[in-house]
Amino acid sequence: MRKETICNAALLFGLLAFPLWAWVTDEPFLITLTTRAIVFAIAGVGLNFALGFGGLVSLGHAAFFGLGGYVMGVLAFHAQTYTSVMDWPFVISGTKSMPIIWLVTIILSAVLAVGIGALSLRTSGVYFIMITLAFAQMLFYFTISWSTYGGEDGLSIYVRNGFPGLNTMDPIQYYAICYVVLLMVLAFVFALSRSSFGLALGASRQNEDRIQAVGQVPFRLYLTAFAISGAITGLSGALFADLNRFVSPTMFSWQTSGEIMVFVILGGVGRVFGPVAGAVLFIVLEHLLGGLSEFWHIYLGAILLGVVLFARGGLYGLIAGREVAHD
Repeated sequence: MRKETICNAALLFGLLAFPLWAWVTDEPFLITLTTRAIVFAIAGVGLNFALGFGGLVSLGHAAFFGLGGYVMGVLAFHAQTYTSVMDWPFVISGTKSMPIIWLVTIILSAVLAVGIGALSLRTSGVYFIMITLAFAQMLFYFTISWSTYGGEDGLSIYVRNGFPGLNTMDPIQYYAICYVVLLMVLAFVFALSRSSFGLALGASRQNEDRIQAVGQVPFRLYLTAFAISGAITGLSGALFADLNRFVSPTMFSWQTSGEIMVFVILGGVGRVFGPVAGAVLFIVLEHLLGGLSEFWHIYLGAILLGVVLFARGGLYGLIAGREVAHD
C-alpha cells in the first residue's frame, strides 16, 4: 500500500475518531473546533482543484466562500422573519432547509465563478491573481454597505438550519453532516482528477500548445475547473455560516482568500487530501499558539516559509513523498 493511501486513511480516521472521543468525554468545544477544520478543508479542496490541478492561482476565492455564507444568511433570515426574499417578478421565499440552501449556493457560486473566470482567464500570471482579488474586494465592500442584512455588523441567525432526521444544534450531529460532505467532495474531486476532463486539464496546465493540437480548448477547461472550484468553496461558506449562525463581510476579505491558500500550501498543492491536512494543521496551530500569543501568525508565517523553502510538496510531500504531487 502506498504511503499516501495510508496517510489519507489515517487522516480520515483521525478526523472521525477525535470528535467521537470529544463527544464521549463531553467536550463540545473540541467537536466544534474539528467541525471548523472540516469546513475549511472543503474550502481548501475547492481552491486546490483550480490551483493544484489547473494551475490557476486565485487570490479571490473568498468571493465564493462569502457568497455561500450570505446565501445561507439571507435565506435563513427571511425564513425566520417570515418574509420573502423578493416579490417581483416572482416570489422567492426564505428557507431553513440545508439541502435547499446548499443547492442554491452551489448554483450561484458556479454562476459567479463563470462570470469572474470568463474575465480573469483572459489574463494570466499576476494579472489573473489581481483580478480575482479585485472581484472579492468588490463584494466585500458591497456587503459592508448592504444595510438590509446588517452591513459591516453582519447578520445573525438564531437557530441553525435544519437537515432531515437530524438535530443540527447538536455539535456531533452537525459535525457528522460536515464530515459526510467532505467525503463526498473528496470522492468527487478524486474521480474528476482522474477522468478525461481532469487529465486534459492537467495536460493543459503543463503545455497548452499540445492540448490545442488534439482539439481541446484550454480556456474552456480552465473555466470549467474554475466554476467547479468556486461551487465547492461556496458550499464550504454556507457550512461555515451555519456553524457560527452568523455571516459578515469578513468572509469576503482578502485575508480569508489568503487563509484558504495557506491550507493548500501547507498540506500540499495538487494533492487531493493535501488541503485537508493543511486545514487541520492550521486549526491546531491557531488553537495551540493562539493561546500563547495574539501574534501567533508570526509562528505560522515561519512554518509556512519553511514549507515553501524546504517542503515544496507540503505536509503530504514530507510524509508520503513527492512521487504523485502535481509540481
